[in-house]
Amino acid sequence: MIATIKELEIAMSVTATAVRQQLTGLMADGYVDQEVQRTGRGRPRHVYSLTAEGRALSPKHYDEFTNSLLREILVSEGPQKVRSLLGRMGQRLAEQYRRQIANSTLEDRAVKLTELLNARGILAEVHVGPGGILVHEYTCPYYELAREHRAICDMEQDMIAQVMQQPVELVACTLDGHHGCQFRIEPVMSNE
Repeated sequence: MIATIKELEIAMSVTATAVRQQLTGLMADGYVDQEVQRTGRGRPRHVYSLTAEGRALSPKHYDEFTNSLLREILVSEGPQKVRSLLGRMGQRLAEQYRRQIANSTLEDRAVKLTELLNARGILAEVHVGPGGILVHEYTCPYYELAREHRAICDMEQDMIAQVMQQPVELVACTLDGHHGCQFRIEPVMSNE
């Protein structure tokens, strides 16, 4: 299958900038090819397609295995054990991201986090406004798992809070019908 930036923008309900950003990373990693198509007069159009390496990344149904594993832990150990395991997994993810994000401003950390998420294949953007910083994940890395175990959403929220070193609120969720998940980071004001 081949697609243009406009087609991808419409299909994914994201901005052209988000599509270009993701395509740039995927091309650099060798997962997507770009071709120029000439269709008569006028400007040629650029189309994108998966390489063999990109197709090899297609889902392998690990989510089914993981859901079964979580169900077994839930039955044998209980919900507290599942929450504890997910908490530790979130901490490990946060540690990996924190090592790659230098001490900097809150806004810089949010930008760097979205770059790292994009590098992992999670289409993400950051928006800074008067209400705080919004990190928007357009593609849920754990969608099938989260549909069955909502605690996965808590794990992602906690992970972002640990990386940002600030409280984080989940303000929109894919599971509730939104186009992606949005996490609001509100700077904590000091009492000076």
